[in-house]
Amino acid sequence: MPPATAPLLYEMHSHTPLCKHARGEPEDYAAVAEARGLKGLVITCHCPLPDGISHAVRMAPEQYEDYVALVARAREKFAGRVDVRLGLESDFYPGVEPWLEKLHARVPLHHVLGSVHTQVPDYRAWYFRGDYFAYQQVYFDHLAQSAETGLFDTLAHPDLVKNEAPEEWHYARIEPFILRALDRIAKTGVAMELNTSGVNKALPEMNPGDRILAEILARGIPVVIGADAHRPERVGDGYAVALHKLAALGFREVSYFLDRKRHSVPIIKALATLR
Repeated sequence: MPPATAPLLYEMHSHTPLCKHARGEPEDYAAVAEARGLKGLVITCHCPLPDGISHAVRMAPEQYEDYVALVARAREKFAGRVDVRLGLESDFYPGVEPWLEKLHARVPLHHVLGSVHTQVPDYRAWYFRGDYFAYQQVYFDHLAQSAETGLFDTLAHPDLVKNEAPEEWHYARIEPFILRALDRIAKTGVAMELNTSGVNKALPEMNPGDRILAEILARGIPVVIGADAHRPERVGDGYAVALHKLAALGFREVSYFLDRKRHSVPIIKALATLR
């Protein structure tokens, strides 16, 4: 059934084969976006990092121009059909800020996701000392630090650490550290992502879970939906479920970024446009 109104939403989190763990070209992702009633697609592949850090799951620094060209090619092919834009998912860890400042300034970007990836071997080697509760605390502190840098528009999958060891995830225990992080994030104006791919992870629920979403709402932090698509068929996956979840919790709007400026759409209108 065709949508009741013209498309409004964007897929705000998607990847390319350059990250070495995704498949499908940007054109393939754009075609699914069109079929699912999305207005556009922001490609946000994993950023290159210095010194070979996390090289197995991201583009190399010398491939950045190739990445920009891949997205430009899809944008041209789908002009007038799907609004394809260039973005980036950039890893945060203390000390990487100068690298990211230069990287983000090289070409105009539309949406920059900030991610703390606790599963990456380099990050784990630096910060994991055998205590998962302590690791969770480090994660949420780094999440808040990432917002405070001003480098990012949205924080991706903001409770991702729970999938490191689901049996060690006890929300009541970690909640005080989460709330302190959210208080810090709320002061920055940075948005938070509701990442629908969480249902496919070790602890099968969207990232973040409902209790954190309720705290995000209480602090007036904007929410951006992304499917974290690493293959074309994942584009826009779970969007309707995510929108209904947000509405049930009391959210009235969902956001997206273009030209690194936030735009908001009423949830009820957004739902009417999806196929």
